[in-house]
Amino acid sequence: MNNKYVLLLGRILLAAVFIASGAGKLFDAASTAGMIAQAGLPAPTALAYLAGIFELASGLAVLVGFQTMIVGYLLAAFCVFTAFVFHASPINIPGFPDGANQMLTMFNQINMMKNLAMAGGFLVLASFGPGSLSIDGRKAA
Repeated sequence: MNNKYVLLLGRILLAAVFIASGAGKLFDAASTAGMIAQAGLPAPTALAYLAGIFELASGLAVLVGFQTMIVGYLLAAFCVFTAFVFHASPINIPGFPDGANQMLTMFNQINMMKNLAMAGGFLVLASFGPGSLSIDGRKAA
């Protein structure tokens, strides 16, 4: 398969996560604000909307390959931050059976590793570019 199509497919897959997540945060900011408050961060409602806007806008930028280096580095940092702030701790919901809390902790650890893997993908994208099938690629040609 030609590299330009592989890069396009990679951008689509990376972007889809953030477009969907950003839209979800904007449509249900209260749930996101609750998680942000639980993590001890200030101004959870404002941060929920900011995160939603950032994820949606940056996901769209990755999709079309616009300002890929800047967006790639920003999303890599965002993924690492969210991995450690929201997914590094064990889950212990009072009243839940130990097995349920252990399973939720395992899912949380999987999400942490997913975020770190996506950070790696964004670093590669930022370093090597979005390919010729992108706004950045067309500007360079």
